[in-house]
Amino acid sequence: MSALTTALMRPLAWLSNLKVAIGLLLVIALSSGIGTAIPQKETTEFYHQRYDPNPWLGLLRGDGVLKLQLDHVYSSQWFLALLALLALALILCSWRRQWPALQASLRWIDYSHPRQLSKLSIAETLETESPATDLDQLEQQLQQGGWRIRRHQGRLAARRGVAGRVGPLLVHAGLVVLMLGASWGALAGQRLERFLAPGNDLELLNPRGQTQLTLALDDFSIQRDPAGRPEQFTSKLRLLPPGEAATAGAPLEATISVNHPLRHKGITLYQADWALVAVNLQIGRSPVLQLPLQAFPQLGEQIWGLVLPTRPDGSQPVLVSLGSEQGPAQVFNAEGQLLAQIIPGGPAVEVMGLPLRIESVLAASGILLKKDPGVPLVYSGFAISLLGGALSLIATRQLWAIAEGEGPRGRLHLAGLCNRNLTALATELPAMLQGLRPTTTP
Repeated sequence: MSALTTALMRPLAWLSNLKVAIGLLLVIALSSGIGTAIPQKETTEFYHQRYDPNPWLGLLRGDGVLKLQLDHVYSSQWFLALLALLALALILCSWRRQWPALQASLRWIDYSHPRQLSKLSIAETLETESPATDLDQLEQQLQQGGWRIRRHQGRLAARRGVAGRVGPLLVHAGLVVLMLGASWGALAGQRLERFLAPGNDLELLNPRGQTQLTLALDDFSIQRDPAGRPEQFTSKLRLLPPGEAATAGAPLEATISVNHPLRHKGITLYQADWALVAVNLQIGRSPVLQLPLQAFPQLGEQIWGLVLPTRPDGSQPVLVSLGSEQGPAQVFNAEGQLLAQIIPGGPAVEVMGLPLRIESVLAASGILLKKDPGVPLVYSGFAISLLGGALSLIATRQLWAIAEGEGPRGRLHLAGLCNRNLTALATELPAMLQGLRPTTTP
C-alpha cells in the first residue's frame, strides 16, 4: 500500500468512527439552536439595529452575526459542510461496520465439534439416550418458532432476526437522504412573505419571469379573545392558473390559518402574520378617503398610523394611531398629547376644530410562501430512518446444535449468540431443551 493511500485512509478511518458522527450531530444540533435563537434571512439593517446596541450573548454585534453567516444558518457554507461531513461519516460507518455485520449474519457458520460450541457465549448440554431423535424434535420446534434452519448430518444451524442487521443501515441511509433533502431545500428553495389586502392579488413568477400562479385574497379575518388579543388569523384565497388556463376552469378556492397551511404544486402557503394597511377616513364633509397606514415601531410592536394635517396649509398635524382594526384610534398632537379617541364605524369626533370619522380599518393578511424541492426527500428520509429504527429493535440470534453419541453416553449440545438481550437467549435455551423428549435428567 502506497504512502498516499495510507495517508488518505487515516482520516477516512477516523471519520468512520461512530463517536465522530455523534459529535457532528451535537454540533449540528447546537447550530440549529443558534438558527432558532437568531432571526433568519432578515435585512442587514435589522441585525445592526438589533445587535449593535445589545450584542448577542454579549459577544456578537451586527457585523459579527453577518460575517459568521448566522443570519442564514441553514443555508450557510459551514452548516452545509457539517451536513456533508456527517453524511460522509455515516456512509463510511455503514460501509466499514454495518455492511460487514450484515454480510456476516447472512453467512452460515458450520460448527461440527462440541468443543467449538462450548466456547460460545451461551452453551447448554442435554444428556439423552437418543440425541439424533432429540435433534429432529429441536428442528421442528425451531421451525415452528420462525427460525431458518440449515441441517447437516448430526447437527444443525439456525438463525432468526436477520432483518435487525438491516436496521442500522436503513437508519444511516435515511439520515443521509434527509440531509440531502435539507441541503437541496436550503440551496434551491424559495421564500417570500407578503402582506395582501382583501380584493388584491399577487402574481408568482417562475425563474424565467413568467406568471406561474396568481394568488387572490377574497377575505381576511382576525379572531380575538375577550381581551382583544388575536388568537387566529384566517385567509380565504383563490388560486388562479396563468394565462388562458385561468378561464378554462374554476379557480381553486382554499382557506388557510395559523398551523393550517395550503400545499399546491410544490408551493406551501402559510398564514404568518397580519397588519393594518389603510384606513377609510372622512374629514368634515369630504367623501370617504382611503389613506395608507405605516408602522410606527417606536410607539410599539404592532402600532400603525398616519400623520394628518388639520389646516389647509398643512400645519398643525396630528398623529392618528391604531393597534387593531377594531380601534379605538388615538389622535395625538405634535407634543404627544392625547386629543381624542375615534371608534371605527362610530360618529365623527372633533379634533382641533376638524370633524374626523373613521368608517373602517383595512387589515392585510401576512402570507408566507415557501417552495422547497427537498421536502419529499426529507419526508422519505424520516420514513426510512423510522423503519430502520424499528428493525434495529429486532435481535439477531444464531443457534447451533450437535448430536453426539447414542445410548447412555448420548448428548445434545446446544449453543447460541445474540447481538442484543443476551439474557433472554440464555433463558430461552434451557426452555428449548426442556421442550424436547428427555430420557434422563439434564
